[in-house]
Amino acid sequence: MERCMQPVGVFDSGVGGISVLRELVKQMPGEDFIYFGDSVHAPYGTRPLDEVKKLTIDNVGFLLENGAKSIVVACNTATSAAVARLREMYPLVPLVGIEPAIKPAVLYKNNSCIVVMATPMTLKQEKFQKLMHQYDDMADIVPLPCPGLMEFVEHGILYGEELEKYIIKLLNPVKNKNINSIVLGCTHYPFVKSVIQKIAGSQVMVFDGGEGTAREMKRRLLEAGLLNNNKKKGSVKFINSLNTEEELKLCQFLLEYESR
Repeated sequence: MERCMQPVGVFDSGVGGISVLRELVKQMPGEDFIYFGDSVHAPYGTRPLDEVKKLTIDNVGFLLENGAKSIVVACNTATSAAVARLREMYPLVPLVGIEPAIKPAVLYKNNSCIVVMATPMTLKQEKFQKLMHQYDDMADIVPLPCPGLMEFVEHGILYGEELEKYIIKLLNPVKNKNINSIVLGCTHYPFVKSVIQKIAGSQVMVFDGGEGTAREMKRRLLEAGLLNNNKKKGSVKFINSLNTEEELKLCQFLLEYESR
């Protein structure tokens, strides 16, 4: 098989990266994709850094062994922990990580207040701290740890009273700030974007990094001469470390999900 015909590999600590996969499919409909979610070890955001790094490297290796021509690390925590090392290990593989969409949020409105919702580990990482401090003089950026939010998505709970109460509680520490935008710093969170928007209010713009990540992967594939020009619609193959029928059904559901 020609290398350009091989699938794009997408990795996440669970099912959240399917929000990025959806953008990849939209922008590159002719590509085949292989998605690996490590739900056995989810959430990565509460695990030690060295463990996250090893898990990410092992799982990316698994995707490459299964024929992936390129890799999208669709997990903010895994990106922070391991992408630099992965680029050293696989210099010829187009490899894209994801990071919170702070830049578009900063550019959206001058001198704004931006809340970044993310896992505790993502917010602690040097990569995130450097990104945030790039814009210190342009916006008031408020990191907001969201322990437990990704688990709602992992269990397929994308709306409802229980979720709304949880998000109200999460946003309570910043409710008195004049928030202009919210950045979703975990790939699970776009699946509950409509609930976050409802609670934050229509005056708040909500950003996530999925579209920009998909655009960057398309650019890198073009640059490497690896973009699949197939006119037919590509396929998506799901693999999950839980290896249960229920988990694979959840993956397919999230790929096709239209938020309320």
